[in-house]
Amino acid sequence: MIKLGLTGSIGMGKSTVAKMFADEGVPVFDADAAVHRLQGPEGELVREIESRFPGTTGLKGVDRSVLAERVLGEREALQNLEALIHPAVAREREAFFQAHAEAWLVLLDIPLLFEKGGWDQVDKIVVVSAPPDVQRERVLARPGMTEEKFERILALQFPDAEKRARADYVIPTEIGIEATRAAVREIIAGLKKPLDS
Repeated sequence: MIKLGLTGSIGMGKSTVAKMFADEGVPVFDADAAVHRLQGPEGELVREIESRFPGTTGLKGVDRSVLAERVLGEREALQNLEALIHPAVAREREAFFQAHAEAWLVLLDIPLLFEKGGWDQVDKIVVVSAPPDVQRERVLARPGMTEEKFERILALQFPDAEKRARADYVIPTEIGIEATRAAVREIIAGLKKPLDS
């Protein structure tokens, strides 16, 4: 099994590219989706998060925007939250590997792959990238996003240039959907070729 890590800074088009891999039949582990499940209604982490960060949960589970306001820019609070989330996500990832044990290729969609040291869990790394003005426009179009919040999120992420320098593959996402899809197919074909020979 080849474990392909997918990452990219906020607003670069990572979710769109992950869906393209899925459309090609590649099983995708979405770390963000796992966190949403763990923090959703009846989620495994809701009670513990409420205990550590009172007032951040409700009937729908964790209120992610309230929780984000509580931890963004607060190093100790963020580390406290991550100490809860990372082991739970690791268990979900292991279950994913077991469920797809027969697959020759899986994609691990991990937003903070470099920032949180996850690169050593994958065989190859794909970084999605777009010019700064495209990124900014995409992010600021999101509901509830502000310039200040965007800057705080960016401050927690490695610069795009550094991510691209560490990548095995870079997929530009400002080139149009079909060109981006062609780049995805090219990566899959390139990884499969040695297996077929």
